Amino acid sequence: MNALSAIRPFNLGHMRPSFSQVFRCYTAPEFHSKERVAIIGSGSFGSAAAISIAKNAAQYDWAETTVKMYTHDEDIVVGDGVVTFPSTERLSRIINKKHENVKYLPGVDLPHNLVSCPDLLSACLDATLLVFVMPFQFLKPILPTVRKVADPGARGVSLIKEVHFDPETLGVKLVSTQIEEKMSLTKELHGMDRPFHCGVLMGANIASEIANGDFTESTLASRFPLSGLDDLNEKTRLIFNNTDSFRVYHIGDVSGCEACGALKNVIAIGAGFVDGMGMGSNTKAALMRIGILEMERFCNDFLEGVEPGTFQESCGMADLITTCVGGRNRRCGEIFAKQRLEGGEPQWDKIEEKALNGQRLRGVKTAKQVHDLLESKGLLKVYPLFSGIYRIAYEGAQVETIIDSLYIPNEVTNEKKKQSNGAAKNNGGTNKEL
Repeated sequence: MNALSAIRPFNLGHMRPSFSQVFRCYTAPEFHSKERVAIIGSGSFGSAAAISIAKNAAQYDWAETTVKMYTHDEDIVVGDGVVTFPSTERLSRIINKKHENVKYLPGVDLPHNLVSCPDLLSACLDATLLVFVMPFQFLKPILPTVRKVADPGARGVSLIKEVHFDPETLGVKLVSTQIEEKMSLTKELHGMDRPFHCGVLMGANIASEIANGDFTESTLASRFPLSGLDDLNEKTRLIFNNTDSFRVYHIGDVSGCEACGALKNVIAIGAGFVDGMGMGSNTKAALMRIGILEMERFCNDFLEGVEPGTFQESCGMADLITTCVGGRNRRCGEIFAKQRLEGGEPQWDKIEEKALNGQRLRGVKTAKQVHDLLESKGLLKVYPLFSGIYRIAYEGAQVETIIDSLYIPNEVTNEKKKQSNGAAKNNGGTNKEL
């Protein structure tokens, strides 16, 4: 359900209500089951999202006030060596004591009802809503443990911006689908058949800006079934939403939304190449325009049920713009390009280690998976930008060749013209080419 679809009508006379006035008149529906939220992952984005989640949990009477956040514990050096003697302390303990994630989101106050748990079982015990926000390679092996202790009717939302290539089916395997497969209960193993439903939250969401309270939009894509009288799609949206600073809209296109979140990271690597060469806004605008077209074409070629409107949501064009301007993938792409242009041999793992403070660089891995899939289907020529970024990142192609990838192949253009002409003929009109 979209936020505006549930707004109660009201009358302000001759005045046209502002967007914020409309939202403030929205009355949330009543929910009959208690929500218990567990966040699995405590990186920068997980901690930033946890701020809004924890504040909402404290506000709504249908949610358990305490929000638990599973933290992969690590030793953090505390003390400056001048005033205080340096020592080490566990990250989870620091978060609970200082209410600050000093490693991944330093300088930001976290709500006091957000509890960091280094023990996965206690973090997820009886949780009804699981928020997944860690690299899937680390999440996958712990999902069976999560399933054992979470509420049998639990559902999930993935914030993981990855897409995987399935060598068996030669197709795309979404992270949300893999989570559903691992988390569903079966009669053989669990004594009951109960599917697990997982949505996704994607958008133009840079963690530091969310944490600072800068206005942000995000897209929740889900198709949760009704639970008794409860609309779980709206209930989930409200857990994330903050009308003033983190506005969340709901759509049903899980596949398109999730794929956009992963594919834009590849385009952002290319944006970093452009910046590393010292080129300006015109070049980057061309890259983003062609990038969103390749993203849309990829989704339509390899996924079912993708909606055209998805690319106009925050998870689509907005996320692409933000990532190409200020994201970690763009930053690492720029470092790579500068090192290559200076005659060096840059390595992605070293760039990631030096530039990202323990965070993961997803765009490069996704670029390889996308390339492998396109190559298996013989489609590299009709995706020149995806292919060009891969060649620079993995095959030693000159950074300058990114410019050679900024075009739309004739076969794609001709196919679009045929579709457009066919639509015009069916509508009894004409298709005027400008």
